[in-house]
Amino acid sequence: MQAVVMLEPGAPEVLVAREVADPHPGPGEILVETTAVPVLYPETLLRSGAFPLPVPMPVVFGFQAAGVVTGLGPGTDPALRGARVVAATAGLGGYAEKVCVPAEFATIIPDGLDTDAAAAVLMGGSVALPLLEAANLRGTETVLVQAAAAGVGGSLTQLAKRFGAAHVIATAGGADKGDRARELGADQVLDHNDPDWPDRLREVLGEKTIDVVFDAVGGEPAGRLLALLTPATGRMLGYGQLSGGPAAVTAADLMVAGLTYTGCAGPAWLSRVAAARPRALELAAAGALRPMLGPVLPLDQAARAHRLVEQRATAGTVILRPEHAGA
Repeated sequence: MQAVVMLEPGAPEVLVAREVADPHPGPGEILVETTAVPVLYPETLLRSGAFPLPVPMPVVFGFQAAGVVTGLGPGTDPALRGARVVAATAGLGGYAEKVCVPAEFATIIPDGLDTDAAAAVLMGGSVALPLLEAANLRGTETVLVQAAAAGVGGSLTQLAKRFGAAHVIATAGGADKGDRARELGADQVLDHNDPDWPDRLREVLGEKTIDVVFDAVGGEPAGRLLALLTPATGRMLGYGQLSGGPAAVTAADLMVAGLTYTGCAGPAWLSRVAAARPRALELAAAGALRPMLGPVLPLDQAARAHRLVEQRATAGTVILRPEHAGA
């Protein structure tokens, strides 16, 4: 079968299409014939070497793949055969025509939801849901969503008011993405390409404050936002490091105004994300969560897809299409 192999950590060109042996499901596993492979921002970090892979290379790359269950290992529910699913792979094996995963790592795609759409919405939606639950919104609050035009930020923007936000302020890069954020539900949008956007946020707020920050950026910008949070009840939920590092926030910074910072990472957090996957697809199937689709490229153009993601050149999820799946 055709697959995309990561030769070593580095630039996108380390992702190379090759013929590899077909996988075979073991006990408790399913075999998925893939039709849509989402390209996810965290994958670019893993590929670049920002986080070490726990296996020797070369290795078939990829976090997720969507398609149809065509094979079952011993002890697997026979009802899964023929089901459309999005399979999570824990970072390996997704960029391929066929993928084997434990059955519990697969989320069934509801009827009425396109497979591409399911692949595009699953990660953003399943991260956004536990973030919104952790925020414990009360129906009167103002929230700030960063990188709000796609991915997790786009899902947060769409769902925030459903979970109790009264006012949604968003950041997005450039006019086109700003328009997209408004379409997704943002009341006001700031261009985060402007290095002084936190100062613009102060102007927008006037005498008001932000109750909840969903922080995708981390680094120094996170620290600049603390002064804009509501004293005693303001809270920041950190789930990304688009700046290249964790939020520059100390306990002393928080104690001054009685603020809280929640780091949304680690095994317990990932378990919450995994548990939210079925609900994310159900919301998408019901029309409450809009899938944000980017370009569809052949599987062997994975390197090009990674460049697009790193350059933030698309407002939707790039989908890789295996050759057997057709156009």
